[in-house]
This record gives sequence, structure tokens and C-alpha cells, in this order.
Amino acid sequence: MPASVQRRHTGATLPDLFDWMIPDFPAVPTLRSGAHSIRIEEGMTDGEFTLNAELPGIDPEQDVDITVEGDMLTIRAERSERTESKGHSEFHYGALARAVRLPAGARTDEARADYKDGILTVSVPVAKPGSEARTISVQRPSG
Repeated sequence: MPASVQRRHTGATLPDLFDWMIPDFPAVPTLRSGAHSIRIEEGMTDGEFTLNAELPGIDPEQDVDITVEGDMLTIRAERSERTESKGHSEFHYGALARAVRLPAGARTDEARADYKDGILTVSVPVAKPGSEARTISVQRPSG
């Protein structure tokens, strides 16, 4: 099932339903075929964009890849889990992916990520509007 991208969490389950039912729906961009969507929560607090992603049962140092290209933040993860008990074994595996558009002024060079209790938290400082402003001087043509 492909991952949905560029969507803000609204609490509605309809987008998730469409991802499940119609994975190649033309209005829903995808990251790659076969990748399941990562559940996320995102928001802005005190000039910082924060994204929390549910990724239980993974090793964040080996199984998670976080990239930024342009204004898109992409999280990819690989899960591999096996349980055995009394002659019965079960395994779960698969690729997970999610991409979100970062807000204007995101300072990706200062981004950081933490993993605790199955939740990956990515924090990106965001410049205040106008803080990137600069003055452009007007030149007169000579002659």
C-alpha cells in the first residue's frame, strides 16, 4: 500500500481509507510502490515545526532514513519482527514511508530527530516571517 504525502493531519479517517482502498488514486502522490504509510502528527509550536511518527519496534539508527529535498521531509523505515513460542512463529516486515511539506522558512540545516518509546520526533526550527528579509539597493545606469 503506497504512502500518502503532503497531507496535514485533520483527524479524519477518509484520506487513510482512500490510501487503503485506492492506492493509485491520481490525486494522492506516492513515494514508492509497496510502502505502507506511517501515522503522523504534526504541528507548529514556538517557531518550531514538529512531526511525531509512530514507528514501534524498529532500530532508529539502522532502520530509519530521514531526508529533506526542497521543502519535502521524507521518512522511510524498514520493519522486521519475528516472534516464536511453542512451535508457532510469526513475522511482520515491510517498508514504511511518509512525506510532508515543511512550512515556509524551515531551517532544515538545524533539524534534529529523537526516538523514544516507539515515537520518532523530528523538529525543524522555522524562521519568523520577515527575518530573512534583506535590502536591495537601486543602481543608476552610468552615462
